[in-house]
Amino acid sequence: MGSRKRWRDGAGTLHGADVVVPVEVAASYRARTRGLLGRDGIEGALLLTPASGVHTFRMRFALDVAYLGRDFRVLAVRTMRPGRLGLPRPRSRHVLEAEAGAMAGWGLRPGLTLEVRPTPEPPTSP
Repeated sequence: MGSRKRWRDGAGTLHGADVVVPVEVAASYRARTRGLLGRDGIEGALLLTPASGVHTFRMRFALDVAYLGRDFRVLAVRTMRPGRLGLPRPRSRHVLEAEAGAMAGWGLRPGLTLEVRPTPEPPTSP
């Protein structure tokens, strides 16, 4: 996906790792601010865009965090316990969050280039 794409909140799938992963896209300020707060877990991953860093204050579970460049190349993958502040990554334009341990199971590692495909919205009836 190009760097000029206009992201919208919604569902999709993440491609480029060893498996296809369901992903929630948080593109609006409100969705990025809410993130995973108040949840006990997540099926798949949450993509925060734009974003260059995250925190885990008031989180109920540990996270895997992948920092992605403008081209969706994985720059770094970290595991963060609750109550931590991650330093912003200067070249990061997107951040992917998942439950701790999930990204290793997906084969997600630095150097991979990922792709997010939005789930098509069902047609609306007149």
